[in-house]
Amino acid sequence: MKSWYTIRARASGAEVLIYDEIGAYGVTAKGFLAELGALPEGTPVDLRLNSPGGSVFDAVAIYNALKRHAGDITVWIDGIAASAASYIAMAGDTIVMPENAFLMIHDPSGLVMGTAEDMRAMAEALDKVKGSLVSGYVAKSGRPEDEIALLMAAETWLDAQEALDLGFIDRIAAPVKLAAAFDVARFRNAPPEVLEAAAEPVEPTIAAETSPEGVPDGNTQADAMLPAPEPASSVADDNAAPDAAIVRAEAIAHARAVIDLCRLAGQLQMAGHFLEEDAGLDAVRAALLAAKAQTDPEIFPAHAQPGPGPTARPWGDVIARTFRQKG
Repeated sequence: MKSWYTIRARASGAEVLIYDEIGAYGVTAKGFLAELGALPEGTPVDLRLNSPGGSVFDAVAIYNALKRHAGDITVWIDGIAASAASYIAMAGDTIVMPENAFLMIHDPSGLVMGTAEDMRAMAEALDKVKGSLVSGYVAKSGRPEDEIALLMAAETWLDAQEALDLGFIDRIAAPVKLAAAFDVARFRNAPPEVLEAAAEPVEPTIAAETSPEGVPDGNTQADAMLPAPEPASSVADDNAAPDAAIVRAEAIAHARAVIDLCRLAGQLQMAGHFLEEDAGLDAVRAALLAAKAQTDPEIFPAHAQPGPGPTARPWGDVIARTFRQKG
């Protein structure tokens, strides 16, 4: 099964790669935690990140596991550490970021359908999750909680120098080829450089990191073995970067249309499935009609029909026969 992470042993320790959406392909953090826990006590770990984020609950579990790990953890932000991936990065004892890489923090989000109580419960859960994320960012950066909360609410993208100034990273490395091998149009403030990287063809290999002195960091062979990122899942025609605001508006309009169709069909509980599968409106209508057909009884010719049956006698014959019998 394809996975969003790879953990492999090396002579100098272990290398952990998170190069995709956390929690994708049906692979949760359970396997990640099991493999990390199987490493010998005190093993140094190089954690390489190029991820748009993903499941925040998986990210919290990974962050806590990394913080419990006895060995030294060096985080390398190879391209983008956005959303939940940026929180995982905060577990590093040393965080290194190339000049042209990006780190993004924002408020957690979720989707719920149901009653007003369901909505309030989701809001409370998101507030608790944000509090946990704020604590992690504060612990690394030393910035005040209020400042971190404002940066998250604004969906803040930081380049290496900005991340260093705010205390989120410890060192800036030489620039690398930025390869955003995933759809970043979901974010409302993605920098043009990130959108352009998502639209460009991805190189088959990734340049090795270098030390501040310009000497390879000793992981050249391992870096050459890094898996080549897959092409971006959504690329605009003529390599034009998608407009994040337009994409977001279209997604919201589609979700509302799906929910309205389900409500009209009396099948509101099916809306979540349709949105998760990213079903088109034609497919939604067809599925709703099929569901309705299963609940409504069909009419067959053998069923009783309105009006007199073929063996019924005219009322005149009935009355005449009745009077003859009485006379």
